[in-house]
Amino acid sequence: MPVQQIETPFPVIDTDPKFTRVVRYFRPNDYAVWALGTAAAPAALWGLERFNPVGVNRNIRVPLRIGTLIGAFGGFLLAYQNSSLRFWGWSENAAEVAKDEQEMRQLLKEGKPLYGESSMPAHVQEASARNSRFAQLKFSAIPWFNFANHNSHGVDTSKYES
Repeated sequence: MPVQQIETPFPVIDTDPKFTRVVRYFRPNDYAVWALGTAAAPAALWGLERFNPVGVNRNIRVPLRIGTLIGAFGGFLLAYQNSSLRFWGWSENAAEVAKDEQEMRQLLKEGKPLYGESSMPAHVQEASARNSRFAQLKFSAIPWFNFANHNSHGVDTSKYES
């Protein structure tokens, strides 16, 4: 089943990028979003507790720690989604396009497969790609990442050969 081509304002790098690749392409502002999410959740919890206390002698250390953990997860998911939007060509991605071209041409020069080797049968690779493609848009329901190597990435790889 071919990958649906969507008109995007910027060049598409990959419609189903692997988890490690998305994290490697994080920009400093993605790390800032992650840190802001980590700090905002316990700060909001602390502020709400000050505004409307639950109890007089209530210790809020444990809820603050849980809030920090939830904020860290949420901040990471938002940073991951922002990085994925650049892979899909939905937001400005000039730096990622240059890095992708350099990385893929190096892999071609070394004779390695562009998207890694996989021990899975072809039909399982295709099912994996269908399940994880654009999954970053559904993070509010379930965090789903691409950890599998497959060749279904929605881009013409001949552009790296020239």
